[in-house]
Amino acid sequence: MAKPVKLEDLIGGMEIQFDEQSNYLNVETGEVVTVSHETLRAAEEDEPFDHLPDWMQEDIKVAIDVLENFENYKSLPTKFEINEYEMIEDFSYQLANERHSSVLLDAIRGRGAFRRFKDKVYDLGIEKDWYAFRDERYRQIAIDWCNDLDLKYVE
Repeated sequence: MAKPVKLEDLIGGMEIQFDEQSNYLNVETGEVVTVSHETLRAAEEDEPFDHLPDWMQEDIKVAIDVLENFENYKSLPTKFEINEYEMIEDFSYQLANERHSSVLLDAIRGRGAFRRFKDKVYDLGIEKDWYAFRDERYRQIAIDWCNDLDLKYVE
C-alpha cells in the first residue's frame, strides 16, 4: 500500500534542482530522495563501498535501491518543467501596480534576469508577495504532478 506523500516534502525536493542530481519520490514510503549522478554511477559499478564514509555508504544504498526498484520511484518535476522564468514573468504581469510590473518586466530581460528580479522585488518591498506567489505555484505544480500520477498526498 503506497503511503501518501507530504506536499511540503515534494516541494522541498523540487526546489533543490541541480544538473548533477535527480530527485525521486518513493511511492511506497512517501519519501523524497536526492541522488547525485556520481552516486548513481558508483551504484551501477557494483564495487565494494564499505571503505567509504558512512554518509556516502548511505547515499550509495539509496542509489542502489533506486536502480533495483525503479518501479517504486517517480522522478520529481525537473527545473525545466517547473520553469521559474515563466513563474517570475507571470508574477510580474499579475501585479496590480503597473509601475512595479513594468520595473520587474524590464529587470528580467537578458542575462542575470533572476538576480535582477530578486533585487527589484526587495527594492520595491514586495518580497512577501513574490514568495507567496512562488510558494502557491510550487504547491500547485506538486498537486498537479500527484494527480497526474494518481498519487495520494497530504498537506
